[in-house]
Amino acid sequence: MSTVLVRGLHKSYGPTEVLRGVDLEVRSGEVTVVLGPSGSGKSTLLRTINHLEKVDAGYVAVDGELIGYRRSGDRLHELKEREVRRQRTRIGFVFQNFNLFPHLTVLENLVEAPVSALGVPRAEAVERARRLLDRVGLADRADAYPRRLSGGQQQRIAIARALALEPKVLLFDEPTSALDPELVGEVLDVIKDLARGGTTMIVVTHEIGFAREVADTVVFMDGGVIVEQGPPAQVLDQPQHERTRAFLSKVL
Repeated sequence: MSTVLVRGLHKSYGPTEVLRGVDLEVRSGEVTVVLGPSGSGKSTLLRTINHLEKVDAGYVAVDGELIGYRRSGDRLHELKEREVRRQRTRIGFVFQNFNLFPHLTVLENLVEAPVSALGVPRAEAVERARRLLDRVGLADRADAYPRRLSGGQQQRIAIARALALEPKVLLFDEPTSALDPELVGEVLDVIKDLARGGTTMIVVTHEIGFAREVADTVVFMDGGVIVEQGPPAQVLDQPQHERTRAFLSKVL
């Protein structure tokens, strides 16, 4: 169980400021759902949390450990890539487009990282992988290759692969946006099951019903800042900010 602390995050691409001073705290075992229009900075925020994107100012800490940096006095120094990779093993990331290795079987997709990144004995990694495949309802597809699976199945495998490293935190970047509508439910059911189990999660999504059912906190982002945040009933049913109301009127 982990606490994620985001403080004063700024990130620009050239002249475009994508994050403009984001502060966020996700308590251990809680689910935070991030909503907002395209271009609001949601995905960039996720990618800074596991240091796939370097920030221009501010910091991210998981359980008090700075991600991507070490502090020396009042200055931050970037960690070596090897140390960043070690940190990333504790911050699972599920992408929109699955990002499975096409040349590996489903089972090998789950076994590869624990063995190579964490030094888990192969037999133990295989046993853990089979348990996870059973958990996401795909125990019978262990020997299949990703191209033989539906999009929903591939995303469930991607979630199992993230869990194989036993991360402290799981990040989801619009996990259902690349799926046909009839496949969305099977992926959301897996995420709901994780939420019930107390996994700390940050989920970027447009699925308002999912946010209402699962989130402890809903965050609405626009223009690179957090405009509003609070319990689902407050943000979704009684939004305080005009930008939140305008967004929800279009998606509800």
